[in-house]
Amino acid sequence: MKSKKLQSRRDFIAKTGGALAGSMFIHPVAEALSLFDRPGEKMKLALVGTGVRGLSMWGRDVVRAYADQIEFVGLADKNEGRLQYGKSFMGVSCPTFLDTDQMLREAKPDVLIVTTMDSTHHEFIVKGLMAGMNVISEKPMTTDEKKMQAILDAEKKSGKKLIVTFNYRYSPHRQKLFELLRAGEIGTITSVDFHWYLDTSHGADYFRRWHGQREYSGTLLVHKSTHHFDLLNWWLDSDPEEVYAYGQLEFYGKNGPFRHTTCRGCPHASNCDFYWDITKSAHLTKLYVDNEKYDGYHRDGCVFREEIDIYDKMAVQIRYKNKVQVSYSLTTYSPYEGYRIAFNGTKGRLEAWIKESQPWEEKDADEIHLTKNFGEREIITIPHGGGGHGGGDTRLKDKLFKDPNAADPWRQSAGSRDGAMSCLIGIAARHSIEQAKPIRIQDLTDIPLKESGRGV
Repeated sequence: MKSKKLQSRRDFIAKTGGALAGSMFIHPVAEALSLFDRPGEKMKLALVGTGVRGLSMWGRDVVRAYADQIEFVGLADKNEGRLQYGKSFMGVSCPTFLDTDQMLREAKPDVLIVTTMDSTHHEFIVKGLMAGMNVISEKPMTTDEKKMQAILDAEKKSGKKLIVTFNYRYSPHRQKLFELLRAGEIGTITSVDFHWYLDTSHGADYFRRWHGQREYSGTLLVHKSTHHFDLLNWWLDSDPEEVYAYGQLEFYGKNGPFRHTTCRGCPHASNCDFYWDITKSAHLTKLYVDNEKYDGYHRDGCVFREEIDIYDKMAVQIRYKNKVQVSYSLTTYSPYEGYRIAFNGTKGRLEAWIKESQPWEEKDADEIHLTKNFGEREIITIPHGGGGHGGGDTRLKDKLFKDPNAADPWRQSAGSRDGAMSCLIGIAARHSIEQAKPIRIQDLTDIPLKESGRGV
């Protein structure tokens, strides 16, 4: 079988442009963001949750890149110290609030950005919607089906919109997969193999933080895998129907040979491969260490703490309404970071092995392999996008703050239904592990499932 490289994006667009032309549309999310439109005025933003993600991705980065389009009118957090440091870090002069209700009443933002602990997302999303504003929420939308239903009910009652920030959709590599699948390059999709690997740096970090307790994160099947499940829903253009899963905690938590409360002051530091000195980061020290006195939260918790009760290895089988079968896994203690994915279809196979760059290797592009059942194999080279998450972060924020009315030909904007369907797979997987049986998505909420043509 011959192999050839497709170096030119122009060559590919020539093949797929006609197939994608019918998908050009304006997402309702864009309409929601433009409802406040007042000529000559900026979009008024308020942020609740001043952790690393909120202050960087949705705080300082937005202030620096979109100063002509937005202004922050309020910041809220339950931790007084983090709140004051966050205001300085972002470089804003807006009021700060320990009470989010007060912020919504007094600051009157057009859009509320929610970047709090996952288990509290629903609380602030509902508050924002019912206060008459559109809401942007970090993923995951929420952590269980009851909280999810409360969000959906509030959105319907308020008439406002929720936007869920799935930045992975916006990276060039994942967009290319969407284009190839929509163009029918492998015929009808029949199954998918999707395996994600977190390394002993990034993966371990989830177990240092609040994410290590299901009460707060819903397990990594919700917090982390919601990214991956959303990609599947988007790529496959169908809703998940049934989920069966396995999961165990076998590496971190109680499985460790020793433990302490935090890395700081740990008597086992010299023998622990996971020892991490948070004080080497001035930013994290000022944000977390200096403000532990306000809420007792330790950012450098021991990865072997007894209270850790999430899974560190997971395997999920998903059946979609359009009969596509998916085998998914997540491992949190790999020597490298990345993922393997393969789409099997009636006319061929589309696959990629994406590894994050390691210290010993340099990568400026990713490859997708397209193999026809009775034809050539094409190697499609995708240059890395600039910015975080392979360029996805910048492209997402451009859509939200620079040009929300721009056409969305690849349906990358995500609303409450998208957020719900990605969470529901993780929630169903968690229930499946706990109950040792398959879980039907339809039994969790009142969202009607669609076989295909999900659109928005």
